[in-house]
Amino acid sequence: MQTEDNLLKKRVNLFDGVSMVAGGMIGSGIFIVSADIARSVGSPGWLMVVWLITGIITIIGALSYGELAAMMPSVGGQYVYLRESYHPLIGFLFGWTTFLVIQCGSIAAVSVGFAKFSGVLFPWISENNILLQIGALKVNSTQLVGMILIVFLTWLNTRGIVTGKIVLNIFSSTKVIALLGFIIIGLVVTKGLSSFEVNKAVFWQASKIGDANQPIPIAGFALIAALGTALVGSLFAADAWYNITYISGEVINPKRTVPLSLLFGTLIVSALYLIANFVYIRILPLHGSPDGTNVLARGIQFAADDRVATSVMSVIIGDYAAIIMAVFIMISTFGCSHIMVLAAPRIYYAMAKDGLFFKKVGSLNKKGVPAFALIIQGIWSILLCLSGTYNNLLDYVIFAVLLFFTLTILAIFILRKKRPDIERPYKAFGYPIIPAIYILTTITIMVILLIYKPDYTFPGLLIVLLGIPVFFLWKKYNRNGNEIQKSDLDF
Repeated sequence: MQTEDNLLKKRVNLFDGVSMVAGGMIGSGIFIVSADIARSVGSPGWLMVVWLITGIITIIGALSYGELAAMMPSVGGQYVYLRESYHPLIGFLFGWTTFLVIQCGSIAAVSVGFAKFSGVLFPWISENNILLQIGALKVNSTQLVGMILIVFLTWLNTRGIVTGKIVLNIFSSTKVIALLGFIIIGLVVTKGLSSFEVNKAVFWQASKIGDANQPIPIAGFALIAALGTALVGSLFAADAWYNITYISGEVINPKRTVPLSLLFGTLIVSALYLIANFVYIRILPLHGSPDGTNVLARGIQFAADDRVATSVMSVIIGDYAAIIMAVFIMISTFGCSHIMVLAAPRIYYAMAKDGLFFKKVGSLNKKGVPAFALIIQGIWSILLCLSGTYNNLLDYVIFAVLLFFTLTILAIFILRKKRPDIERPYKAFGYPIIPAIYILTTITIMVILLIYKPDYTFPGLLIVLLGIPVFFLWKKYNRNGNEIQKSDLDF
């Protein structure tokens, strides 16, 4: 008799995998966060350095994850790696934080982001359009559209992995082509602008914004701290590349396909991100004034609502820029939401199989997907939409995300010592130096965040630590739950 696990359909090929990695990375961040980075580092050169470091960190992380993915091509991805390398508690804390905030919060935030940009085309969709108010709870049309999107994507992904990957490929390809088109237009357009000459004059003059919007030069540790805090935005703009590891059990030849998907996907997007920022500094001056009367006067630092890409397009094509960019970002956020909705339930499925989540979450529907896991993810994401707290929660878990990244890369070293006999179809590039550099870099960023953004980091740590008593309570009272499955390394 066929076991339920065998109902998982291996339908994801290399193109699908690269689409998932690239499509998950490209959301709305690349079009927005450069404004905040520009305010933090105050120079075009250091803006580019932030994105270069982001690309290097992301690619190194992807190359390192490839070893773990090839060793343990199991549903659940990072959850499994942490469980096998350390203890089921560490895997649970990752899954707990992912469900509670990271993934569901991201789904809520990106879905509401989709709705906000839809409002450019359909003015009825507005945060000021209150549809329902019960006490302190207010539901506006933007939240409603975001919640409808979550419901639709949840239903769509219950139809099977084949349906999911078709939608994935369409939107991911569209996003990559559109971003590439934006870059080409930005590079070839000539309007006699002097912005790049202005930027070259202050290319490496890092600064922070002082009183009366006057730049104050920074150097030494102050510059390092500015780079560390600026990396938060760019790293999140390049996040979600690891979603492919969650569906490893549904990938054709995962020991080869998953590592290659991680490599090609992160390499493509990191290159596009870096060139996109070159387009920004080619067309807009980095420095500007919040009181500027046009996009050139406001510069990158004070682009309206931080929409740097929209400001660039307005220089190129004029008044239609807002509409064109709104459509592009709608496509981008729709595709990003779809990938997150598709991938994360595989983590909860793996946890349930270990007796660390509701038993029904570890079941598959007739289409071979964890439908109940999709449903509870959708419900919690909708509740976060209603609460309006998702953006704050995402700020709080910045430190936690970096912590789990660090632990996952460190797992390569641990498993090399703990299980040297296990087959490694792919080995981490540059081991041990390159993975060690990754670990040192992320630790440095975490230390900087602890010092300079304690209001974000300590609440994030609290969310993670709250999972410790939950883990032991779950183990104690889950009488009918499964025991932790036999190690994925024992095959």
